[in-house]
Amino acid sequence: MSDGYRYSYNIIGFGGEDVARSAERLARLGYDAMEVEGEPEKHDPKRVKRAADAAGLGISSVCPNFTPDRDLSHPDPALRSEARRYLRSLADFAAEVGAPLFVVAPTAYGRVKPVADARDEWRWAVEGVREAGEYAGSLGVDLSLECWNRYGTHMLNRLEEGARMWRETGLTNGGVMADTFHMNVEESSPLDAVRGLGSRLNHVHLSDSNRLAPGLGHIDFAGFIRVLEEIGYRGYLAFELIPDPPNRLGEDGERETSLDDVARQAIEHSRASERRGVSS
Repeated sequence: MSDGYRYSYNIIGFGGEDVARSAERLARLGYDAMEVEGEPEKHDPKRVKRAADAAGLGISSVCPNFTPDRDLSHPDPALRSEARRYLRSLADFAAEVGAPLFVVAPTAYGRVKPVADARDEWRWAVEGVREAGEYAGSLGVDLSLECWNRYGTHMLNRLEEGARMWRETGLTNGGVMADTFHMNVEESSPLDAVRGLGSRLNHVHLSDSNRLAPGLGHIDFAGFIRVLEEIGYRGYLAFELIPDPPNRLGEDGERETSLDDVARQAIEHSRASERRGVSS
């Protein structure tokens, strides 16, 4: 377990292996928690929690899948209704596994332009997030609004946009997530964007500029952690990675990597970055 920040890993990146095996790996490598897939009809929450408990891990968060039929801002009322139903099920799932929060996005992933008036789409999204948050709050669960880059969505690309939407919901149980991969695409200064978010930051996804483990791209993680210290962030740092080759580990260029390699690279580099960032 880390002495500073608590580290989590999104086990979706382990390709659907048994949750107990994923939990064992993360515990062995020194992780504090795991982030789990938000598919309540696919995963038994009791089994997920037992696996985490047996490994001595927490569950940091629930990561959703916003498929085309789960779209809070779509003009089709049936799609908006399905998205709202899905978010209620995520809140139930998070409460059952003991996760403090689940991630929310206002559109289906891959919809990169409006299909109705943009003001209407924004309003529908705010209404849907508000409804989900009110229900989640009744269960003691928080939300975290995620900002994707422009190649994944047209709505909420920058942290300031996420902060605006969160303010408009009027909710108090949650905030906005910072994802280093998406910020690398969208923010003119990722560090200033996080500073501007301040206390509204309630979850973090870490991956390098190429969506690989930290240290395999060009993001300044020590600088990022310095800013987290400045704003007083004490939540989880959760890795959301693409583990498949080409991961470049060591000096031998491209080679096939194991899931252990990827998870180890992520936490070791981030702990080193944390030491540099906090000491600077």
